[in-house]
Amino acid sequence: MKKNIIKKKKNTWLNKNVLGMGLASLFSDMNHEMATAVLPAFLSSVLGAPAFALGVIEGVADGISTIFEMWSGWYSDKIGKRKGLAALGYFITAFSKASFAFATNWWHVLIGRTAGWIGWSIRTPVRDALLVESTKKETVGRVFAFHRTMDTLGAITGPLIAVLLLSHISIRNIFLVSLIPGILAFLSITLLIKEKTLKKSTGNVWQNVKSLSSNFKLFLLPVGLFGISNFAPTLFILRAQQLLTSAFGELTATSFSVGLYTFSNIIYAFVAYPIGVLADKYSKKTILAIGYMIFGLLCFGFIFSGSNILIIILLFALNGTYTAIIESSQPALASFLIPKNQHGAGFGLMSAIDGVGDFLSSAATGILWTYFSPGIGFGIAGLLACFSSVLIYFILRKVRV
Repeated sequence: MKKNIIKKKKNTWLNKNVLGMGLASLFSDMNHEMATAVLPAFLSSVLGAPAFALGVIEGVADGISTIFEMWSGWYSDKIGKRKGLAALGYFITAFSKASFAFATNWWHVLIGRTAGWIGWSIRTPVRDALLVESTKKETVGRVFAFHRTMDTLGAITGPLIAVLLLSHISIRNIFLVSLIPGILAFLSITLLIKEKTLKKSTGNVWQNVKSLSSNFKLFLLPVGLFGISNFAPTLFILRAQQLLTSAFGELTATSFSVGLYTFSNIIYAFVAYPIGVLADKYSKKTILAIGYMIFGLLCFGFIFSGSNILIIILLFALNGTYTAIIESSQPALASFLIPKNQHGAGFGLMSAIDGVGDFLSSAATGILWTYFSPGIGFGIAGLLACFSSVLIYFILRKVRV
């Protein structure tokens, strides 16, 4: 009986590694969102930065950091270890946010933000590889879902802490306080994670990418196409604000729209784990295809919703649902298509493609919104997302995962 108990404990999906990486994401997202919540006000009110500064900061930081995703994943395969790179990424991210406290010009924030995204890019593919290597194939869906749930709880609590602190300390000091959860994220990785030395891969980054399986490369086609459609959620916030202003006034509409985004994160936190369980029991490609389709329908919903507040609330609930599906099912499905000794390179390449897609989609949708109408930008994104949903099922129809 004692042997059975020990065996049961060994087979549980929520082991020390999974818990450690979950806590790291919880604390790191608190660190990130505390800083992000007050960053626009800091740039405009404290530094007197022009309106385009925030867009330049996000675009440049996102673009530069993409390179490091591929390098980090490949290098972890090459040395056969991942924990050190993950810890380094969390360490850089933590201190990059605190550096904003010492900024005297907006380009100082650009440097800090870029460093933070580089840290994020270094840690993300190796962390995803560690998650896969810390569980069984039968439970990989719920492991990613648990991890994303912890991440989202950090995204919910971070801004709330920032709002509570605003009435007591300056914005600069909030950046310094954000260092506390950032350091806790770093400690969660260094103290709780244990890794096995893996078989080292050979060849440079391009050779490793080239040698990835043909099924995985085909999988990246719908992933990349969906990435081009999947613009930043801040555009949904802006659209909701635009739709509600006529009925409630600008101030109320703005506050309510930000609240709706928090609501969508809460929905995400509630549905992520059940979706992970479903992905483990049923077809991951079907669930991921559903996630792509929900985003497409979400885009069309924001075109035709008008100022109907109940429909807008429903749309933000769908926003949380589709995000939970994508961020847990996509890496779980990818893990079945990547050889074990190439997990780093595979996840790095997928993250890089996602990053480029996110940048292009947000920029394109914003330009179409500005020069034509939000409906055209949302409509094109919706069509691309629906096509991606069909494409992923068609491409992987003969692949058993």
